[in-house]
Amino acid sequence: MNESSKPRGSGPQRRDRLIREREHDTYKVRGQLPDPTACPECGAMYRAGRWTWGTAPVDANRVVCPACQRIKDDYPGGFLTLGGAFSTAHREELLGLARNVEQRETADHPLKRIMEIKDPDGEILITTTDPGLARNIGDAIAAAYEGDLDYTYTAEGNVLRVTWIRDGAQGG
Repeated sequence: MNESSKPRGSGPQRRDRLIREREHDTYKVRGQLPDPTACPECGAMYRAGRWTWGTAPVDANRVVCPACQRIKDDYPGGFLTLGGAFSTAHREELLGLARNVEQRETADHPLKRIMEIKDPDGEILITTTDPGLARNIGDAIAAAYEGDLDYTYTAEGNVLRVTWIRDGAQGG
C-alpha cells in the first residue's frame, strides 16, 4: 500500500496540536458540594447540583456562595454602562427596569444579582455578579427604550461588558 492509498487517519498522528484552555472562572464551584450546603451570607442553598432559595437545615454545610464571594471580593461578572442624555434624564425609570429584571432573575437564580450602581462621569454603571444578568438588563432596556446596545466579552469569556447609549432626553 503506498502513501496515497492509505486510509485517512491510519498513520502516525500529530500530538503537538494546540489545546485550547477551558474557560477559567475562579468563582465557579468545582465538583459537588455536600447536599445541602447553605451560604451563611445570603441564605442560598446548594442542592442537587445548583444554588436555589430555601430554608436550610441547621446541620447544613456552610460555604459562601459564588455571588456573595464576588461581592466580597468586589469582582463583578458583568458591567452595564448606560450613557447618553436619555439615561441622565430617565435615570430612575432605567434603574427601576434594571431592578425588576434582577428581581425576576434572582427569584430562580440566586447567583444573579446587582452588586452596585454608580454614576461616574455622567453615566450609570451597574455591576452584576453574573454576566447573563448584565446582558438581560441591557436587552430589556434596549427593548423598552431603543438606543444602541453593544456587548464585549473578556478574552477569558467570564466577564461581560454591556454598553447602552441613547442620545436625546425626550421620548420613551
